[in-house]
Amino acid sequence: QVQLVESGGGLVQAGGSLRLSCEASGRTFSTYVMGWFRQAPGKEREFVATISWSGGNTYYEDSVRGRFTISRGNAKNTVYLQMNSLKPEDTAVYYCAARTTINSGDYYLGGNEYDYWGQGTQVTVSS
Repeated sequence: QVQLVESGGGLVQAGGSLRLSCEASGRTFSTYVMGWFRQAPGKEREFVATISWSGGNTYYEDSVRGRFTISRGNAKNTVYLQMNSLKPEDTAVYYCAARTTINSGDYYLGGNEYDYWGQGTQVTVSS
């Protein structure tokens, strides 16, 4: 079992930055693929970013590529999402997710491919 706890959300003006953190419990965090998803009011949950357990492979949703950076600190059992140049349309509840995998380079884009989810953290970007 893995428990995930997000933090770092808040209110920021457009153009600003936030850094989300997701701390995971569990002894084998280093073998988990991690992902960030978000859900805006009245919208479906959508993929934001993912990182392989080696940290060597990442993938981003088109609208955040170049502005957001996902990274992980396996020694700290933590995955991060650095969000720069924030826009009002980035406003959402952000969730981190985890799943195990065999291959160090694997990553996953689908929410239904993840087994564990955090409780979410609210990000609000004002115009």
